[in-house]
Amino acid sequence: MKAQTDYPVHDLIANRWSPYSFAARSVNDNDLRSIFEAAHWAPSSFNEQPWRYIVAKKENQAAFNKLLSCLTERNRLWASHAPVLVLAITSLKLARNNKSNRAATHDLGLASANLSLEATARGLSVHQMIGIEPDKARQCYEVPADFEIFTAIAIGYAAKPADRLTEFADRDQTRRPRKPLNEILFENRWEEPSPLVL
Repeated sequence: MKAQTDYPVHDLIANRWSPYSFAARSVNDNDLRSIFEAAHWAPSSFNEQPWRYIVAKKENQAAFNKLLSCLTERNRLWASHAPVLVLAITSLKLARNNKSNRAATHDLGLASANLSLEATARGLSVHQMIGIEPDKARQCYEVPADFEIFTAIAIGYAAKPADRLTEFADRDQTRRPRKPLNEILFENRWEEPSPLVL
């Protein structure tokens, strides 16, 4: 579902969306490698590259179910239909000096945005979700304490309208509203819109 933007943007951005319903079609390994390669090349503070990903394909049912069990119950309902699930994790410490990395979640977001755009370029859809059980995930995957398990990601091909999950069909066909730019782009002081968007 292409976004209706106020100003021109690249088609990859306009075409990116987060479906709840995925087609019963696997994602090939070459596409997945390229998607994670795109994440790999995201910018990061001090080039720390703090992001880590744990991936599970539906073809390996045991690995898939393990990762699925780390999602909240509501997210498991629809994410169980995705062909690929991912946990997105970031290091909270700088490798260079073991100090707190204030940019860690920002940098993970950049990597996951790259991942999403590369997936979109390949005809795939990505749905990121905060609804996870991080303590369970930490235990399942033995994630060290100085890494934060931040989000989960479903990757696959968006289902056609006729094949959408009934309980999520409304969400999948609803337009994606965005705040107008004059509510987020300021100049001189807080909430004073920039002349760019007046």
